[in-house]
Amino acid sequence: MVGASPKFQTSDRLGQVTPPGAMSHARAQAAQHYRARPRLRRIALLAALVPLSLALVQCGKAPNAGMLAANSQDSAASFEDRFPATSFNDRFTGTNEDFVPRQSSDTPRSRSAQTGLAPYRVASLSPTVPFQLPPIREEQTTLVSLKSSAFPYLGNNPRTDEPFLNVSKGDRRGHRGLGGKVFWQDETYNDNRVLMHVPENFDIRKPGVIVVFFHGNGATLERDVRDRQLVPQQISESGVNAVLLAPQLAVDAADSSAGKFWQPGGLKRFVAESAEHLAGLYGDRGTARAFANMPVVIVGYSGGFMPAAWSLEVGGLGNRVRGVFLLDAVYGELDKFASWIVNNRSGFFVSSYTHYTKRHDDELIKILKEKGIAISEDMDGPLRPGSVVFVETQEGVTHRDYVTHAWTENPVKELLVKMAATPALTRMAASAPSPAK
Repeated sequence: MVGASPKFQTSDRLGQVTPPGAMSHARAQAAQHYRARPRLRRIALLAALVPLSLALVQCGKAPNAGMLAANSQDSAASFEDRFPATSFNDRFTGTNEDFVPRQSSDTPRSRSAQTGLAPYRVASLSPTVPFQLPPIREEQTTLVSLKSSAFPYLGNNPRTDEPFLNVSKGDRRGHRGLGGKVFWQDETYNDNRVLMHVPENFDIRKPGVIVVFFHGNGATLERDVRDRQLVPQQISESGVNAVLLAPQLAVDAADSSAGKFWQPGGLKRFVAESAEHLAGLYGDRGTARAFANMPVVIVGYSGGFMPAAWSLEVGGLGNRVRGVFLLDAVYGELDKFASWIVNNRSGFFVSSYTHYTKRHDDELIKILKEKGIAISEDMDGPLRPGSVVFVETQEGVTHRDYVTHAWTENPVKELLVKMAATPALTRMAASAPSPAK
Protein backbone atom coordinates (compact mmCIF):
# COMPACT_ATOMS: atom_id res chain seq x y z
CA MET A 1 0.00 0.00 0.00
CA VAL A 2 1.44 3.30 -1.08
CA GLY A 3 1.97 5.65 1.84
CA ALA A 4 1.25 2.92 4.43
CA SER A 5 3.74 2.48 7.25
CA PRO A 6 3.71 -0.60 9.53
CA LYS A 7 3.83 0.02 13.29
CA PHE A 8 6.70 -2.40 13.98
CA GLN A 9 9.65 -3.54 11.96
CA THR A 10 12.42 -6.05 12.69
CA SER A 11 15.91 -6.14 11.38
CA ASP A 12 17.53 -9.35 10.07
CA ARG A 13 21.24 -10.23 10.56
CA LEU A 14 22.28 -8.32 7.46
CA GLY A 15 20.60 -5.16 8.61
CA GLN A 16 17.66 -5.53 6.20
CA VAL A 17 14.23 -4.45 7.37
CA THR A 18 11.60 -7.23 7.23
CA PRO A 19 7.82 -6.65 7.45
CA PRO A 20 5.96 -8.42 10.30
CA GLY A 21 3.99 -10.65 7.98
CA ALA A 22 7.05 -11.90 6.18
CA MET A 23 8.68 -12.79 9.50
CA SER A 24 5.70 -14.97 10.58
CA HIS A 25 5.85 -16.87 7.32
CA ALA A 26 9.60 -17.52 7.73
CA ARG A 27 9.10 -18.84 11.25
CA ALA A 28 6.44 -21.25 10.10
CA GLN A 29 8.72 -22.66 7.42
CA ALA A 30 11.58 -23.09 9.95
CA ALA A 31 9.32 -24.98 12.39
CA GLN A 32 8.11 -27.33 9.67
CA HIS A 33 11.69 -28.02 8.58
CA TYR A 34 12.78 -28.75 12.17
CA ARG A 35 9.92 -31.24 12.80
CA ALA A 36 10.90 -33.07 9.65
CA ARG A 37 14.38 -33.91 11.03
CA PRO A 38 14.04 -35.41 14.59
CA ARG A 39 17.02 -37.74 14.04
CA LEU A 40 19.36 -34.81 13.44
CA ARG A 41 18.33 -33.28 16.75
CA ARG A 42 19.22 -36.39 18.71
CA ILE A 43 22.58 -36.68 16.96
CA ALA A 44 23.41 -33.05 17.75
CA LEU A 45 22.52 -33.57 21.43
CA LEU A 46 24.77 -36.62 21.72
CA ALA A 47 27.60 -34.77 20.00
CA ALA A 48 27.39 -32.00 22.62
CA LEU A 49 27.38 -34.40 25.60
CA VAL A 50 30.20 -36.74 24.54
CA PRO A 51 33.05 -34.15 24.75
CA LEU A 52 31.82 -33.04 28.20
CA SER A 53 31.93 -36.60 29.56
CA LEU A 54 35.37 -37.16 28.07
CA ALA A 55 36.62 -33.95 29.67
CA LEU A 56 35.39 -35.11 33.09
CA VAL A 57 37.19 -38.42 32.71
CA GLN A 58 40.44 -36.79 31.58
CA CYS A 59 40.47 -33.99 34.16
CA GLY A 60 39.81 -36.33 37.11
CA LYS A 61 37.01 -38.43 38.43
CA ALA A 62 33.93 -36.75 39.73
CA PRO A 63 33.69 -36.73 43.55
CA ASN A 64 32.02 -39.83 44.93
CA ALA A 65 29.78 -40.05 47.98
CA GLY A 66 32.69 -40.67 50.36
CA MET A 67 34.48 -37.55 49.22
CA LEU A 68 31.36 -35.46 49.63
CA ALA A 69 30.88 -36.82 53.13
CA ALA A 70 34.44 -35.91 54.06
CA ASN A 71 33.80 -32.28 53.10
CA SER A 72 30.45 -32.03 54.87
CA GLN A 73 30.21 -30.77 58.43
CA ASP A 74 30.35 -33.49 61.07
CA SER A 75 28.42 -32.59 64.17
CA ALA A 76 30.79 -34.73 66.31
CA ALA A 77 33.98 -33.01 65.11
CA SER A 78 35.13 -29.73 66.62
CA PHE A 79 36.07 -26.63 64.67
CA GLU A 80 39.75 -27.24 65.39
CA ASP A 81 39.48 -30.85 64.10
CA ARG A 82 37.92 -29.75 60.86
CA PHE A 83 40.02 -26.59 60.36
CA PRO A 84 43.43 -27.11 62.02
CA ALA A 85 45.44 -23.88 62.42
CA THR A 86 48.67 -23.59 60.48
CA SER A 87 51.84 -23.37 62.55
CA PHE A 88 54.53 -20.70 62.27
CA ASN A 89 56.88 -23.16 60.55
CA ASP A 90 54.20 -23.93 57.95
CA ARG A 91 54.17 -20.26 56.92
CA PHE A 92 57.80 -19.19 57.40
CA THR A 93 61.07 -20.96 56.74
CA GLY A 94 63.14 -21.95 59.73
CA THR A 95 66.46 -20.47 60.78
CA ASN A 96 68.34 -23.30 59.07
CA GLU A 97 66.46 -22.97 55.83
CA ASP A 98 67.21 -20.75 52.89
CA PHE A 99 64.49 -18.96 51.04
CA VAL A 100 65.45 -18.74 47.37
CA PRO A 101 62.98 -16.83 45.23
CA ARG A 102 62.02 -18.57 42.01
CA GLN A 103 63.79 -17.06 39.06
CA SER A 104 61.61 -17.02 36.01
CA SER A 105 63.12 -16.68 32.58
CA ASP A 106 59.75 -15.62 31.24
CA THR A 107 60.03 -12.02 32.35
CA PRO A 108 59.35 -8.87 30.35
CA ARG A 109 63.08 -8.24 30.08
CA SER A 110 63.90 -11.76 28.86
CA ARG A 111 61.01 -11.78 26.36
CA SER A 112 62.10 -8.40 25.05
CA ALA A 113 65.62 -9.78 24.52
CA GLN A 114 64.20 -12.75 22.60
CA THR A 115 61.69 -10.89 20.49
CA GLY A 116 63.37 -7.51 20.17
CA LEU A 117 60.19 -5.83 21.44
CA ALA A 118 60.14 -3.27 24.23
CA PRO A 119 59.19 -4.76 27.63
CA TYR A 120 55.65 -4.12 28.78
CA ARG A 121 54.63 -2.58 32.09
CA VAL A 122 51.92 -4.03 34.30
CA ALA A 123 49.20 -1.51 34.98
CA SER A 124 48.69 -0.57 38.63
CA LEU A 125 45.26 -0.76 40.23
CA SER A 126 46.04 2.31 42.30
CA PRO A 127 47.55 5.63 41.22
CA THR A 128 51.34 5.87 41.43
CA VAL A 129 52.51 8.58 43.83
CA PRO A 130 55.95 10.10 43.14
CA PHE A 131 57.12 9.72 46.76
CA GLN A 132 60.22 8.01 48.12
CA LEU A 133 60.90 7.18 51.75
CA PRO A 134 64.23 8.49 53.06
CA PRO A 135 66.91 5.80 53.02
CA ILE A 136 67.69 4.03 56.28
CA ARG A 137 71.16 5.17 57.28
CA GLU A 138 73.68 3.43 59.49
CA GLU A 139 76.67 4.76 61.37
CA GLN A 140 79.75 4.74 59.15
CA THR A 141 83.38 4.79 60.32
CA THR A 142 86.26 4.11 57.96
CA LEU A 143 89.84 4.96 57.00
CA VAL A 144 90.39 6.82 53.72
CA SER A 145 93.69 7.75 52.04
CA LEU A 146 93.88 11.42 51.03
CA LYS A 147 96.57 13.24 49.08
CA SER A 148 95.98 16.35 51.22
CA SER A 149 96.47 14.57 54.55
CA ALA A 150 99.43 15.54 56.74
CA PHE A 151 101.95 13.04 55.36
CA PRO A 152 103.98 12.19 53.33
CA TYR A 153 105.47 15.70 53.40
CA LEU A 154 108.42 16.77 51.24
CA GLY A 155 108.40 20.52 51.98
CA ASN A 156 110.23 22.68 54.47
CA ASN A 157 109.80 23.16 58.17
CA PRO A 158 108.42 26.74 58.31
CA ARG A 159 110.09 27.40 61.66
CA THR A 160 113.59 26.80 60.28
CA ASP A 161 112.88 27.11 56.55
CA GLU A 162 114.93 23.93 56.08
CA PRO A 163 113.81 20.64 54.50
CA PHE A 164 111.62 18.66 56.86
CA LEU A 165 113.35 15.40 55.87
CA ASN A 166 116.82 16.47 56.97
CA VAL A 167 118.48 13.06 57.48
CA SER A 168 119.39 10.43 54.92
CA LYS A 169 120.84 6.94 55.22
CA GLY A 170 121.21 5.11 51.94
CA ASP A 171 117.80 5.23 50.28
CA ARG A 172 116.04 6.15 53.52
CA ARG A 173 115.13 9.70 54.48
CA GLY A 174 114.08 10.91 57.90
CA HIS A 175 113.48 13.83 60.23
CA ARG A 176 115.59 14.62 63.26
CA GLY A 177 113.34 15.85 66.05
CA LEU A 178 114.03 18.43 68.74
CA GLY A 179 115.45 15.78 71.05
CA GLY A 180 117.84 14.54 68.42
CA LYS A 181 115.97 11.33 67.66
CA VAL A 182 115.58 10.45 63.96
CA PHE A 183 112.12 9.42 62.72
CA TRP A 184 112.25 7.68 59.35
CA GLN A 185 109.80 8.59 56.65
CA ASP A 186 108.86 5.02 55.76
CA GLU A 187 107.93 4.30 59.38
CA THR A 188 106.62 7.58 60.78
CA TYR A 189 105.59 9.93 57.96
CA ASN A 190 104.18 7.69 55.26
CA ASP A 191 100.55 7.14 56.36
CA ASN A 192 98.08 9.41 54.55
CA ARG A 193 94.93 7.85 55.94
CA VAL A 194 92.12 9.79 57.59
CA LEU A 195 89.59 8.44 60.08
CA MET A 196 86.13 9.49 58.87
CA HIS A 197 82.92 9.07 60.80
CA VAL A 198 79.30 9.86 59.87
CA PRO A 199 76.81 9.17 62.69
CA GLU A 200 73.56 7.38 62.00
CA ASN A 201 71.47 10.45 62.90
CA PHE A 202 73.42 12.89 60.74
CA ASP A 203 71.13 14.85 58.40
CA ILE A 204 72.70 16.90 55.60
CA ARG A 205 69.52 18.98 55.35
CA LYS A 206 70.11 20.44 58.82
CA PRO A 207 72.87 22.79 60.05
CA GLY A 208 75.98 20.76 60.81
CA VAL A 209 79.72 20.95 61.43
CA ILE A 210 82.85 19.00 60.56
CA VAL A 211 85.00 18.15 63.57
CA VAL A 212 88.69 18.03 62.57
CA PHE A 213 90.54 16.12 65.29
CA PHE A 214 94.33 16.37 65.58
CA HIS A 215 95.61 13.56 67.78
CA GLY A 216 98.63 13.73 70.11
CA ASN A 217 102.05 12.12 70.10
CA GLY A 218 102.51 8.36 70.09
CA ALA A 219 99.13 7.63 68.54
CA THR A 220 97.48 5.73 65.72
CA LEU A 221 93.99 6.30 64.37
CA GLU A 222 92.62 2.85 65.09
CA ARG A 223 94.26 1.98 68.40
CA ASP A 224 94.01 5.40 70.03
CA VAL A 225 91.61 7.84 68.33
CA ARG A 226 88.92 5.27 67.58
CA ASP A 227 89.25 2.56 70.23
CA ARG A 228 90.88 4.21 73.28
CA GLN A 229 89.82 7.86 73.06
CA LEU A 230 86.44 6.98 71.52
CA VAL A 231 86.25 10.14 69.44
CA PRO A 232 83.78 8.78 66.86
CA GLN A 233 81.63 7.38 69.66
CA GLN A 234 81.61 10.68 71.53
CA ILE A 235 80.41 12.49 68.40
CA SER A 236 77.61 10.00 67.85
CA GLU A 237 76.50 10.02 71.49
CA SER A 238 76.37 13.82 71.54
CA GLY A 239 73.45 13.71 69.11
CA VAL A 240 74.88 16.79 67.40
CA ASN A 241 74.70 17.04 63.62
CA ALA A 242 78.46 16.60 63.16
CA VAL A 243 80.90 14.40 61.23
CA LEU A 244 84.54 13.59 61.97
CA LEU A 245 87.81 13.95 60.09
CA ALA A 246 90.94 12.80 61.94
CA PRO A 247 94.16 12.72 59.87
CA GLN A 248 97.03 10.45 60.84
CA LEU A 249 99.95 12.58 62.00
CA ALA A 250 103.34 11.12 63.00
CA VAL A 251 102.67 7.41 63.46
CA ASP A 252 103.14 6.28 67.07
CA ALA A 253 105.97 8.78 67.59
CA ALA A 254 106.86 11.59 69.99
CA ASP A 255 106.61 14.22 67.28
CA SER A 256 104.16 17.07 66.68
CA SER A 257 105.04 17.95 63.09
CA ALA A 258 102.12 19.35 61.08
CA GLY A 259 103.20 18.17 57.60
CA LYS A 260 100.95 19.54 54.87
CA PHE A 261 99.01 21.56 57.47
CA TRP A 262 102.08 23.82 57.62
CA GLN A 263 101.33 24.90 54.05
CA PRO A 264 99.07 27.84 53.17
CA GLY A 265 95.59 26.52 52.31
CA GLY A 266 96.41 23.10 53.77
CA LEU A 267 93.25 22.76 55.87
CA LYS A 268 91.05 24.06 53.06
CA ARG A 269 92.41 21.48 50.61
CA PHE A 270 92.00 18.76 53.22
CA VAL A 271 88.33 19.54 53.84
CA ALA A 272 87.62 19.93 50.11
CA GLU A 273 89.11 16.53 49.26
CA SER A 274 87.28 14.91 52.16
CA ALA A 275 83.88 16.13 50.95
CA GLU A 276 83.47 13.47 48.23
CA HIS A 277 84.31 10.70 50.67
CA LEU A 278 81.98 12.03 53.36
CA ALA A 279 79.19 12.17 50.78
CA GLY A 280 79.90 8.55 49.88
CA LEU A 281 79.76 7.49 53.53
CA TYR A 282 76.53 9.43 53.94
CA GLY A 283 75.09 7.50 51.02
CA ASP A 284 74.39 10.40 48.67
CA ARG A 285 77.14 11.57 46.29
CA GLY A 286 75.10 14.66 45.52
CA THR A 287 75.79 16.05 49.00
CA ALA A 288 79.54 16.56 48.39
CA ARG A 289 79.11 20.29 47.80
CA ALA A 290 77.31 20.71 51.13
CA PHE A 291 80.12 18.92 52.96
CA ALA A 292 82.73 21.02 51.14
CA ASN A 293 81.13 24.22 52.46
CA MET A 294 80.30 23.06 55.98
CA PRO A 295 81.63 24.95 59.04
CA VAL A 296 84.55 23.40 60.94
CA VAL A 297 85.37 22.93 64.61
CA ILE A 298 89.05 22.14 65.34
CA VAL A 299 89.84 19.83 68.26
CA GLY A 300 93.50 19.41 69.21
CA TYR A 301 94.83 17.05 71.86
CA SER A 302 98.38 17.25 73.29
CA GLY A 303 100.86 17.32 70.39
CA GLY A 304 97.96 18.11 68.04
CA PHE A 305 98.46 21.75 69.03
CA MET A 306 100.94 22.22 66.15
CA PRO A 307 98.65 21.38 63.18
CA ALA A 308 95.77 23.11 65.02
CA ALA A 309 97.70 26.38 65.38
CA TRP A 310 98.99 26.41 61.81
CA SER A 311 95.54 25.52 60.43
CA LEU A 312 94.19 28.62 62.18
CA GLU A 313 97.05 30.77 60.88
CA VAL A 314 97.37 29.66 57.22
CA GLY A 315 94.71 26.95 56.72
CA GLY A 316 92.64 29.08 54.36
CA LEU A 317 89.17 28.48 55.84
CA GLY A 318 88.82 31.93 57.42
CA ASN A 319 85.61 32.33 59.43
CA ARG A 320 84.43 28.88 58.44
CA VAL A 321 86.36 27.74 61.52
CA ARG A 322 83.63 28.33 64.09
CA GLY A 323 85.33 26.93 67.17
CA VAL A 324 88.60 25.66 68.66
CA PHE A 325 88.82 23.12 71.49
CA LEU A 326 92.24 22.29 72.98
CA LEU A 327 92.62 19.30 75.30
CA ASP A 328 95.76 19.78 77.43
CA ALA A 329 97.38 21.06 74.24
CA VAL A 330 98.81 24.57 74.80
CA TYR A 331 102.48 23.64 74.47
CA GLY A 332 103.40 26.52 72.17
CA GLU A 333 102.34 28.66 69.18
CA LEU A 334 100.63 31.08 71.58
CA ASP A 335 100.81 33.91 69.07
CA LYS A 336 98.72 31.98 66.54
CA PHE A 337 96.01 31.04 69.04
CA ALA A 338 95.85 34.59 70.40
CA SER A 339 95.64 36.08 66.91
CA TRP A 340 92.74 33.83 65.92
CA ILE A 341 90.81 34.58 69.11
CA VAL A 342 91.20 38.34 68.72
CA ASN A 343 90.27 38.38 65.04
CA ASN A 344 87.37 35.86 65.16
CA ARG A 345 84.87 37.06 67.72
CA SER A 346 82.03 35.03 66.19
CA GLY A 347 83.74 31.75 67.08
CA PHE A 348 84.45 30.14 70.44
CA PHE A 349 87.72 29.04 72.04
CA VAL A 350 88.00 26.49 74.87
CA SER A 351 91.22 25.24 76.47
CA SER A 352 90.99 22.55 79.13
CA TYR A 353 94.29 21.77 80.82
CA THR A 354 96.22 19.93 83.54
CA HIS A 355 99.36 21.02 85.44
CA TYR A 356 101.41 19.88 82.41
CA THR A 357 100.30 22.85 80.32
CA LYS A 358 99.16 25.27 83.04
CA ARG A 359 102.14 27.57 82.57
CA HIS A 360 101.40 28.08 78.87
CA ASP A 361 97.66 28.46 79.45
CA ASP A 362 98.30 31.13 82.08
CA GLU A 363 100.54 32.97 79.63
CA LEU A 364 97.88 32.84 76.90
CA ILE A 365 95.27 34.14 79.36
CA LYS A 366 97.52 37.09 80.17
CA ILE A 367 98.02 37.91 76.47
CA LEU A 368 94.28 37.86 75.83
CA LYS A 369 93.39 40.00 78.85
CA GLU A 370 95.88 42.60 77.72
CA LYS A 371 94.02 42.72 74.42
CA GLY A 372 90.68 43.23 76.19
CA ILE A 373 89.31 39.72 75.71
CA ALA A 374 86.92 38.55 78.44
CA ILE A 375 87.91 35.19 79.93
CA SER A 376 85.72 32.58 81.63
CA GLU A 377 87.23 29.90 83.83
CA ASP A 378 84.47 27.30 83.96
CA MET A 379 82.22 25.37 81.60
CA ASP A 380 79.05 25.77 83.64
CA GLY A 381 77.84 28.77 81.70
CA PRO A 382 76.47 28.78 78.15
CA LEU A 383 78.82 28.61 75.19
CA ARG A 384 78.24 31.61 72.94
CA PRO A 385 79.91 33.16 69.88
CA GLY A 386 82.98 34.94 71.19
CA SER A 387 83.24 32.74 74.31
CA VAL A 388 86.81 32.20 75.55
CA VAL A 389 87.00 29.57 78.28
CA PHE A 390 89.99 28.15 80.18
CA VAL A 391 89.22 25.17 82.41
CA GLU A 392 91.79 23.86 84.87
CA THR A 393 91.11 20.26 85.83
CA GLN A 394 91.68 18.78 89.26
CA GLU A 395 94.67 16.76 90.37
CA GLY A 396 94.52 13.08 89.56
CA VAL A 397 93.32 13.61 85.99
CA THR A 398 95.96 12.06 83.76
CA HIS A 399 97.19 13.45 80.48
CA ARG A 400 96.98 10.07 78.72
CA ASP A 401 93.25 9.69 79.42
CA TYR A 402 92.38 13.34 78.90
CA VAL A 403 90.27 12.84 75.75
CA THR A 404 87.82 10.72 77.76
CA HIS A 405 88.40 12.09 81.30
CA ALA A 406 88.95 15.86 81.62
CA TRP A 407 86.81 18.23 83.70
CA THR A 408 84.00 15.83 82.78
CA GLU A 409 83.58 12.43 81.22
CA ASN A 410 83.81 12.46 77.41
CA PRO A 411 84.69 16.16 77.00
CA VAL A 412 84.37 16.15 73.19
CA LYS A 413 80.77 15.02 73.55
CA GLU A 414 80.13 17.61 76.28
CA LEU A 415 81.51 20.49 74.24
CA LEU A 416 79.43 19.58 71.18
CA VAL A 417 76.28 19.37 73.28
CA LYS A 418 76.94 22.84 74.70
CA MET A 419 77.59 24.20 71.21
CA ALA A 420 74.35 22.76 69.83
CA ALA A 421 72.33 24.06 72.80
CA THR A 422 73.20 27.65 71.92
CA PRO A 423 70.84 28.99 69.24
CA ALA A 424 73.35 31.58 68.05
CA LEU A 425 75.97 28.92 67.33
CA THR A 426 73.37 26.75 65.62
CA ARG A 427 72.32 29.60 63.35
CA MET A 428 75.96 30.27 62.64
CA ALA A 429 76.37 26.76 61.29
CA ALA A 430 73.17 27.15 59.27
CA SER A 431 74.79 29.81 57.09
CA ALA A 432 76.65 27.08 55.18
CA PRO A 433 75.12 26.26 51.76
CA SER A 434 72.92 23.17 51.77
CA PRO A 435 71.47 21.07 48.94
CA ALA A 436 67.93 21.53 47.78
CA LYS A 437 65.44 19.46 49.69
